[in-house]
Amino acid sequence: MLRPRQEKTFFQKLWNQKALLAMSVPFLIWLFIFKYMPLWGWTMAFQDYKIARKFSEQEWIGFETFKRMLTNDHFWLVMRNTVVMSFIQIVLGFVTAITLAILLNELKNIYFKRVVQTISYLPHFISWVVAANIVTTVLASEGIINELLMKVGLIDTPIMWLLKGEYFWGIFGAAITWKELGWNTIIYLAAITMIDPSLYEAAEIDGAGRWRKIWHITLPGMKPVIVVLLIMNLGYIIESGFEPQYLLRNGTNKTYSENLDIFVLYYGMNMADYSLSTAASMFKTVVSFIFLFTANSIAKRLGESRLF
Repeated sequence: MLRPRQEKTFFQKLWNQKALLAMSVPFLIWLFIFKYMPLWGWTMAFQDYKIARKFSEQEWIGFETFKRMLTNDHFWLVMRNTVVMSFIQIVLGFVTAITLAILLNELKNIYFKRVVQTISYLPHFISWVVAANIVTTVLASEGIINELLMKVGLIDTPIMWLLKGEYFWGIFGAAITWKELGWNTIIYLAAITMIDPSLYEAAEIDGAGRWRKIWHITLPGMKPVIVVLLIMNLGYIIESGFEPQYLLRNGTNKTYSENLDIFVLYYGMNMADYSLSTAASMFKTVVSFIFLFTANSIAKRLGESRLF
């Protein structure tokens, strides 16, 4: 008589996977030291922190710093810039990368496809210091953009693009797209290769053209990856980056270029207001956490792919 198989306990399962657990120990130690221990610094957000005082001598002020931050006009200005630039980054990042990945997949000439991929990947490996200098040179009064626009008669005199704040978001979007477009296509190209080729063969037998195959096979096949990446990007909705904004900003465009990361740096390093700087950083982390879990929960309810 066969006996029913006894289910293993939690600790028995752990013991069976002891090799994997041993390999994960260094990563867990690294995670604890560099990701969780620094959270101790969040206590500064609840103190009137003075660098010359010991921790036991700091004055605890509760949520006063958060009240000061939320009534600070500069904070809401950088929040506007952060959200707008994040939105630009997400929309352009998704649309251009998905479009380029589909176009590359449709190329039949493998040599030309590899050349396009290599050229589009290269800007990703350029540091933002070099990339910002290239953008500044291209947009200078004697740069190629002004020269082209004057030759075709669209403008009469050169435009100082980086000196006009209202152009900054467009410049930021173009610079981000140029630098990261090729790199962002890699994961979409990988998703396309996972689509069953027999679906394309069946569609060809049914007389489907190229566009119908893209619409009914390629895009639905990429959908799980697109949803997961969208959830991850929503977690960074108030983290629009630091280097491009910091390197391309100047006194005339800072109303549009300063974001939350620059706000944290400014109050922390320039003003020595560590409490406000920490409160802003903590606000960013908590809001990102909420966005990430909310997006993941919505995806779960809609029956889509999700992170966890």
